[in-house]
Amino acid sequence: MPKTVRIFVPSPEWPQEEPRPQAISQELPERPYRVLLPVINRQEAAALLPLAWALTEAHSGELFVLQGELIPQTGGPQEAGEEAAETSALEELLSAQADRFVWIQEEAGSPTEFWNQVWRLVDEEEIDLMVVGWSSSALPETALGDLEHPWLASPPCDLVIVRPGRDLVQRGWEAVQRVLVPVRDSPHAMLAIRVADALAEMVHASLTFLHVIEPAPVESPRDGDLLAGFATLVRNLARLNRSITTVGDVTQTILEEGKEHQALILGAPTSQEEAITSPLLQAIAEQFPGTVIVVKRQRRRRARDGTTPLPVQHERPAVLVVNKWFTENTFHSRDFENLEELVRLKEEQGLTISLGLPALNEEETVGHVIQTVKTALMEQFPLLDEMVLIDSGSVDYTREIAADLGIPVYIHQEVLPQYGAYHGKGEALWKSLHVLKGDLIAWIDTDIVNIHPRFVYGVLGPLLREPRLQYVKGFYRRPLRSNGKLVAGGGGRVTELTARPLLNLFFPELSGLVQPLSGEYAGRRSALEQLPFFTGYGVETGLLIDFLGKFGLQSIAQVDLKERVHHNQSLRALSQMSFAIIQVVIARLEQRFNVRLLEEVNKTMNLIRYRPDRFYLEPVEIRERERPPMVSLPEYRARRQELAAAGQTPSSEAPEAPAQEGTESA
Repeated sequence: MPKTVRIFVPSPEWPQEEPRPQAISQELPERPYRVLLPVINRQEAAALLPLAWALTEAHSGELFVLQGELIPQTGGPQEAGEEAAETSALEELLSAQADRFVWIQEEAGSPTEFWNQVWRLVDEEEIDLMVVGWSSSALPETALGDLEHPWLASPPCDLVIVRPGRDLVQRGWEAVQRVLVPVRDSPHAMLAIRVADALAEMVHASLTFLHVIEPAPVESPRDGDLLAGFATLVRNLARLNRSITTVGDVTQTILEEGKEHQALILGAPTSQEEAITSPLLQAIAEQFPGTVIVVKRQRRRRARDGTTPLPVQHERPAVLVVNKWFTENTFHSRDFENLEELVRLKEEQGLTISLGLPALNEEETVGHVIQTVKTALMEQFPLLDEMVLIDSGSVDYTREIAADLGIPVYIHQEVLPQYGAYHGKGEALWKSLHVLKGDLIAWIDTDIVNIHPRFVYGVLGPLLREPRLQYVKGFYRRPLRSNGKLVAGGGGRVTELTARPLLNLFFPELSGLVQPLSGEYAGRRSALEQLPFFTGYGVETGLLIDFLGKFGLQSIAQVDLKERVHHNQSLRALSQMSFAIIQVVIARLEQRFNVRLLEEVNKTMNLIRYRPDRFYLEPVEIRERERPPMVSLPEYRARRQELAAAGQTPSSEAPEAPAQEGTESA
C-alpha cells in the first residue's frame, strides 16, 4: 500500500529585526487528528463522506478514504460489468473531492478481507476516529450488519456508525434540520455530543439534549442533576436549542421526542462486551424513520512509542466547548499583515479606532512604542484615528516624551475627578474609555522592548473581519531574563501559577486562553462600556469573566503576537498581582452563587520581609475595587452625545444607561 509522506517545515516568518530564540524544540509537531472512512460503492460514499469531512474539519484534522474494490468470486461477464460500473461511479465521486483527503485504494477478495485491511490501516495510520455504515437497504454488504464484529468489543479508535434514514438517502444531509441527542452518564456521551455538534454545524440544524429518567422506587440523586453537569455545553453550543429532562420509558420517550427530529445520535451500550447493539438500539432502528448514529469510544489507545496501551480518559463537557473555541477563535498576527485591507474594512464598516497607552514611569520605552506605532498605523496606513497616553502619575519624563511626539496626554487621576481616583492600571483603562473616541478600542502596554505594529493590528484584525467578535486578547512567548540570560518561555509566572489554574477550576470555558493577563487587547466600545472594570491588576481577569458572562465565549478571540520582551517584575510585585487576581475570581464567584466568601480584612496581604538578622511582616492593602460600567455615568453619555452631534461617532444616539447593581464608585 502506498504511503503518504508528510514533511513539517518550520515557519520562516521571523522578521529580520527580531532574533530567533536560541532554544528551539527539535521535536516534530503533533500529528493531526485522523479520521478514516472505508467505502465500497458510490451510494455508501455519498451518504457518509459529508459527515466524515465535517468531523475532520471540527478537529482541524486529516481525512483518509479507503476505497475497497471487491473481486467477484463468482458470476459471469454481466456481474463483472456491474462491478466495474459501480467502481467507476465511486471513483468519479471521490475524484471530484480528492483534494480534501488521502485516497487509498485496495483490492479485496471478500468483505472479510476488506475489513482486515480496514483494521490494519487503523493501526498503521494511528486513526483516531472511523465513520462506517450500519447495514441497511441503503448500504452494501461491507457495512456493519449485526454490529457484532469482534473488533467492536474494544475498538482501537473511536467509532461513528451511521444508519441512514429514508430522507437522507433521497435528499442528502440537508434533510436533517433537527438533531436529538439522548444524554446519559456514559463514557460515550461526549463523543455523541461532538458528532452532533459537527453535524448540526454542517447542515445548520438545531440540537436537542434529552435526559430520560426511568421510574424507580428511589430516585438517584444524580438523575435530576445530570444535565447540570453539561451546563458549560448548554451555555456555549450555538446550535443547542433545547435541553429536556423527563421521567418515563427510555425507548418510548426517545421515539416520541424523535418524531420532531430527523437524526438521532446515541452512545453505544456499556453493558455489552461483544456487540454494540442492544434491545433499545434494535427497537429504535426498527421504528425511528430518520438517521440513527451510534458512537463508541475506543477502550484503549496505543502510546506514541507504539508499546504500552493507555486508558482512554473520559472528557469533561468543557473540553468540547474549549477545543471548538480554540480552533475557531485563535488567530495569528500574520493573518492581518495586509494593512491596506484592514483600512478598507474599517472604512467599509464606518468605524473609528482608538489606541490607549496606559503608562507609569516608562520613559525608557514609551518613545519607541509611540514612534513605531504612529509611523506604521497612522502615517503610512491610517488604521488608527487617534492614539492617547493615559498616564497614572509618572515622576519621570514619560508624559513629556509622549507630548513631544505629538500625541494627547491625560493623567487618569484628573479624568472624571468627581468620581475620585484609585491607583492601578484598571482605573486608568476605565477612565480612558471616557477619553477615547473610537468605536473600536485597543490597549497595549508601554514597556514593550521589541515593539512591532503587529501588537496593535494583530488584536484589531479579528474585530474588523469578524463582526461576531467583541473582544480580542493577544498572546505570545515571554522570555525571562535570569542571571543575565534570556530563558525562552520562562515569563508569565503569574499567568501559569495563578490565573490559568483559577480559570480552569472555576471558569473552564476560559481555559483555552494562552495569555489571559496579556496587556495587549481590543474590544468594541458598545461591549466595553457595558462592563465594570476592576481598578488594579485584576482588570484583565475581570474583563474576561464578564465578557464570558454577558456575551458568551464565542464573542472572545485570541491572536498570536509571536514574542514579547519587556521588563520582568520582582517576585514581591508578582505576589501582589496574584493576590489581586484571586480577589477578582472570588468576587465573581460570590456574584455567581450569591454568597459572601471574602471579608474586608482579607484584602490586606502580609508580605514577608527580611534583613540579614531577622524576618518581619509588612502588611500591604491590595484592594481590587470595582468601577461601574462606563455607560452608567451621565457624563459619559453626554460626551458620546456631543461627539455624535459633531460627527465624530457613527451613531447620533447617546447610549442608554443599563440597570447595574453591585459595583462601586468613589
